[in-house]
Parts: sequence; C-alpha cells; structure tokens
Amino acid sequence: MTGAEQLAGLIAGARSVVALTGAGISVPSGIPDFRTPGTGLWANVDPMQVAHIDAWRADPARFWHFYGDRFQTLHAKQPNGAHAVLVELERRGLLKAVVTQNIDMLHRKAGTTELVEMHGTIEHSSCLHDGNRYPLAEVQRRLEASEDGVPACDCGRPLKPDVVLFGEHLPADAMERAIALMGEADLVVCVGSSLEVYPVAGLPEIVLAGGGQVAVVTAGPTSFDRQAAVKLDGDVVAELEAVLAAL
Repeated sequence: MTGAEQLAGLIAGARSVVALTGAGISVPSGIPDFRTPGTGLWANVDPMQVAHIDAWRADPARFWHFYGDRFQTLHAKQPNGAHAVLVELERRGLLKAVVTQNIDMLHRKAGTTELVEMHGTIEHSSCLHDGNRYPLAEVQRRLEASEDGVPACDCGRPLKPDVVLFGEHLPADAMERAIALMGEADLVVCVGSSLEVYPVAGLPEIVLAGGGQVAVVTAGPTSFDRQAAVKLDGDVVAELEAVLAAL
C-alpha cells in the first residue's frame, strides 16, 4: 500500500478531518515560502525590520515599500491542484475545515467554505484609528497614488494590512475556532507546513491528546514526523491528487 493510499484510508475512516496548511501548499502557485535559503521571503531580509508591528508604526513607508509589490503579486496568483483537492474533499463531506497559516487568499479563491485564516489575509487593510477597512485593489490604488508611498485611510492615517505581524497576537476568534476544530477531529492532515511557528504548530497536539491521528504532507522534516500515522514528502499537488484518486 502506498502512502497516498494509506492516507486515503485514514480520511475515509475518520469521523472528523481537518486540514492544517502552511506556505508549502502555495509554492506550486508561484508563491515563495519564508525560509528556503536563497528564495524564501526572509532569505535576504530581517523580518523583524520589516514585518514587525513596531516597524509598521515607526516607518510605514519602509513597510509598504517592502510589502506593496508583494501583496500585488499575491493578488494575481491562482490556486493549484492541492487547493483543489481540499475543496473536493470538503464537497464530498470528507473534510470539515481548513485551518491555514497563509494570507494569500488562495483557499478562498479555490472554493473552500469552512476556512480559518490564523494569520489574517491580504484581502483587505484597515485603519487602526477609526476601523475603516479597504479591499486590496483599493489599497493598491491608494498606494500608487500616494506621494509618500503609504496607502492612507480617508482620515489620513496609514493603513495596515489585515495580516498578523510579528509582535501581534493571533485573532482570538480564529484561535478559538481552530482549537475547537482540533478538539473534535480524529485526523488532522498537515499540508505544506514545517510546523515550526507557534501557537499554530501546537494545534496537532490537541488532536493527538484527544486520541486522534496526525498525517503530514510536507516536503522536508517536521516536528511531528515521528508521531505521524503517515508522512508524504513529495510534491504536495501530486501527493494530494494521488490521495484523492485513491478515495
């Protein structure tokens, strides 16, 4: 029995399955992950200098200089076959929800309906002064029109993307929903995540503590490999498509 067939059996036999996804599921869509040497988003920059809430507050122009083009690039990216497999599993009633660390909107574009975005989304930006929210296209328009390189709210204050920066807490409602889903799940399928960034990386522990199982579909090692019922470390699209074919 192949690993894909083994995972298909676990999904088919589970009562409640949740997917936990990270940057690796979006790499086939042309979005670099964070830590791969040479190509990762943090390969040539200190994230604490550009992706910390204090950096945004101290120098929003520098922040938006770094992120503006990247957000626009993400806006143009499209879901890949791995996203599509998760949508199909949800459609068949075999997947209860997707909990994602990604901010790239690809799960939503693909059609996932039960989605928990742990680190927020680039879909919109907000004013921390008055709470006004603007969609990505409008933020990009304001960014291009601004003289200082900072998209501003109607009130004149700088906008902040609705993503979780270093130094910020995860959204409480997203964390509560994720914990509840993991508490009910008897299988969590971790896709494209190194499972290094906490507290999200601790979510599979909830499933294990409840007597459930963990499956890992991620290239490279993770901290849950030894505890995983199955580990698939090939291309995420090929691996998940093979799982779907085996169901």
